[in-house]
Amino acid sequence: MRVDTRYRSHAAEIMDDFNMEGDLLKATLDKIAQINSLLGGNRITREGVAALLKDIPAQEEITIADIGCGNGDMLRQLSDAFSSERKIKLVGIDANPATVTHARNLSKDYPHIAYYCQDITRPAFREQRYDIILCTLTLHHFKEAEIRELLRMFYMQAARGVVINDLHRSAVAYRLFQLVCFVFNLNRMVREDGLVSILRGFKKKELQHLSAELNIDQYSLKWKWAFRYQWIINKI
Repeated sequence: MRVDTRYRSHAAEIMDDFNMEGDLLKATLDKIAQINSLLGGNRITREGVAALLKDIPAQEEITIADIGCGNGDMLRQLSDAFSSERKIKLVGIDANPATVTHARNLSKDYPHIAYYCQDITRPAFREQRYDIILCTLTLHHFKEAEIRELLRMFYMQAARGVVINDLHRSAVAYRLFQLVCFVFNLNRMVREDGLVSILRGFKKKELQHLSAELNIDQYSLKWKWAFRYQWIINKI
């Protein structure tokens, strides 16, 4: 059956339920982190952070917030990559209390990573300020109007810049992920949410249009393997 990727899907994902908890949630979060690592997805965010950090003096303390942090894997990798060479504070934010608890448990050896359960669409979050905001595989969970508002907010909140790492909506990516699910016998939640996520992903022209609409002119937008877009918004 043909996969139609002309328009973004608005289908819900199982993980969109912020009250979800239990072993299935933890197993799914860990499997998503493992897949991202194996396919090079986390490297895309690390490279984006490095691109912004190169213009910031090493002695200057930097606060980095990861929106939709999942099991905290991205923050732990950033700590391993950068904490020995500069002072960084790492903050993970997720709307699911069980997800935040799981991330904290996995990050016990990383005392400078803090996790908070927050809904980023609430007014209280808008008041917070960071140097760099990360949005890895999170933006596609929202509808177009919400995305525009979130990007305006992130741009206002981030003193140095924003790094967005999200999915390229592609029939090839959809079929390849089906193959990955079959080969690795992934659980139902990973399979279903992963395929919906791809259909909720983006085309390059859509992200370019967003940049123009929001008057973001200092940015880099690149396609990366495996079917990702790396969007670095630089405010320095």
